[in-house]
Amino acid sequence: MNLNVNNETNKLVSVVLGIANDIGNKPSINNCIDPKTRDSIIKNNYPNEKECIEEIEKFAKVLLKHDVEVLRPKNIKNLNQIFSRDIAFVIENKLFIPEIIKERNIEKKGIDEIVKNIENKIYIPKEIKIEGGDIILYDDMIFVGYSKKSSFDNYKVSRTNEKGFEFIKNSFPNKKTYGFELIKSDYDPYSNVLHLDCTMQPIGNKKLILYEDGFKNKSDIELINKLFGKSNIINISNEELYNLNTNIFSIDNKTIISNVSFRRLNIILENLGYKVEKIRYDEISKFGGLFRCSTLPLERKV
Repeated sequence: MNLNVNNETNKLVSVVLGIANDIGNKPSINNCIDPKTRDSIIKNNYPNEKECIEEIEKFAKVLLKHDVEVLRPKNIKNLNQIFSRDIAFVIENKLFIPEIIKERNIEKKGIDEIVKNIENKIYIPKEIKIEGGDIILYDDMIFVGYSKKSSFDNYKVSRTNEKGFEFIKNSFPNKKTYGFELIKSDYDPYSNVLHLDCTMQPIGNKKLILYEDGFKNKSDIELINKLFGKSNIINISNEELYNLNTNIFSIDNKTIISNVSFRRLNIILENLGYKVEKIRYDEISKFGGLFRCSTLPLERKV
């Protein structure tokens, strides 16, 4: 199996797409690990498994239509395995397998058969915490969302620590690695950025979808504006943050998978010349993730 991922937009060759079968029982409100799931329980509209399966299988069909090899995790009963992005990630030709939060760590067993024959894999030490949603690749740059110790120790939704940021930086001395502290809340989905890909997402033609208030430090926004150029940035609102508008997924530089309900964003993208494949993904979004969260890219063309 070939591994090669250097950015978010080159032509996708192969990907692990999560599954929504046997997601298990609704947790108690005190056992939710993210505020959007908690919000769905409060609103009495917890995700329906049948609808989640239908949504993710439509996603799979679009990927197959674009000649992408789609691999799936082995089903583990009573376990949510939708979000394959966090349990492993590829940078260049290396597969990294992190130690993630205990409520989700067993999800890695679902991809054992996929990764067992991959030689170039690295098991990240347990004290180093990283989830794949906090890693965004941009050719010779790597962006890492993380939390410093005080925030990491106090929030369930802090998933990547400062050691994780340093680990990525030290693993790729040939790249420029930037760390961004993210806003966190275990209870308010309008004031929480679970992962970096929930507040920023590069798309083709050197453009970026961005929620500026997802970052703790204004200096990070200044850096992002400098790197991409303000005219290349599509800013989203707080309501669009809640609906996860940055968490779209690029099949290639010109083709983007987006939620059919992202009307404003989709119009902007189409006016910029992108082909937008629209899928309804509202049920899965109640778990706090969307298209990028559901995917673990293994290979993109150089």
